[in-house]
Amino acid sequence: MASERVTLTVVDPDAEREVVLSSPNKVIWPDVGITKAELAEYFQIVSGPFLEANGDRPVSLERFRDGVGSASAPKAEGFFSKNPPKGTPDYVDAVTVTYNSGRRHPQIVLNRPSAIVWAAQMNTIVFHPWASLASDPDNPVELRIDLDPQPGTSFVDAVPAALALREVLQEVGLTAFVKTSGNRGLHVFAPIEPMHEFLDVRHAVIAAGRELERRMPEKVTTNWWKEERGERVFIDFNQANRDRTMAGAYSPRALPGATVSTPVHWDELEGLDPAGFTVRSIPTRLEELGDAWQGMQDAPGRIDTLLEWWERDRADGLGELPFPPEFPKMPGEPPRVQPSKKVAAHWDEDGAPVEE
Repeated sequence: MASERVTLTVVDPDAEREVVLSSPNKVIWPDVGITKAELAEYFQIVSGPFLEANGDRPVSLERFRDGVGSASAPKAEGFFSKNPPKGTPDYVDAVTVTYNSGRRHPQIVLNRPSAIVWAAQMNTIVFHPWASLASDPDNPVELRIDLDPQPGTSFVDAVPAALALREVLQEVGLTAFVKTSGNRGLHVFAPIEPMHEFLDVRHAVIAAGRELERRMPEKVTTNWWKEERGERVFIDFNQANRDRTMAGAYSPRALPGATVSTPVHWDELEGLDPAGFTVRSIPTRLEELGDAWQGMQDAPGRIDTLLEWWERDRADGLGELPFPPEFPKMPGEPPRVQPSKKVAAHWDEDGAPVEE
């Protein structure tokens, strides 16, 4: 039997477009009863600030054919779509990007409300935008820092870390913005001029993270290996890499409560409950308070001072940090092995394994 289908009329800046939504009554979040149709409606309501934050960028779609599991059931299985799938409509744009392997391929770009609703039709729940624009995908327009509470810590511990990080960034001439991750952490963004490629921006993030670590050594850490982090908030510098992304602003998360990664004002952080930001509550929040990130890109800063800090730290013996496992071996990178399992004789001075 054919599945139920409805046709939605979506208002784009240049035209009205019809988007077919199959299985509109399919429950995406069973614990709260949110359906595919309600998710599509949410995207239409928040499309303005959503596109302001995530539009005109390469974006990866995290799709869940069977929706999100409940709190009492195993986590739902999703998969990523980076390239436009067969049959992608012409109102969904694309741009050719270079991945870390050197491979080049078109990647989806969302530039209008109908494209977001199409993504919902494709069972997308989480949107992962790059830090760069489609017009210049190699040079980020944002410095992004993911503050990730480790076991034994919580969102409450991420708040003072974010506030202190804001001060660090102010000292180097950057204006910081913050959003909830939609889970336990916080994401701190600072708009920057697109003058540097991803590796330089990663080094700037590491420099800022190390400075924050000096100021809060018992509270935060840049240690890549989990066994070394302890009960601290991890400063995830590797989210600044090319093709490494985090949930975009106003993107739902694939979690039982239908939480949303939500931009907030700095004075909201103390006492904030991120679980209250959901697919159902965000439209009202936007209507009453507006977009906390409105105009974020109006006055981008520069990362020159952070890069000077990076070079200063290198001169002091603080070199490159590990890259994610799927990346090619990078110059100056330490060995990709847990410290507890490292045998010095098995690695050369460049961090490459020694062949026996």
